[in-house]
Amino acid sequence: MGRRGYPPEFRRKVLDVLEEGRSVAQVAHDLDISEQSIYTWRRQDRFDKGLVPA
Repeated sequence: MGRRGYPPEFRRKVLDVLEEGRSVAQVAHDLDISEQSIYTWRRQDRFDKGLVPA
């Protein structure tokens, strides 16, 4: 069986909600996903945008 993952569109929507001011903890709770996943997606997004070094 393949690895469970979230589609890029879902991850983008989660990051958009964070940019609107919601907390990682609240979004994670509301969507029943781990806070660590959200932090990982946010870190990757910032890297992709060139905002943080690798």
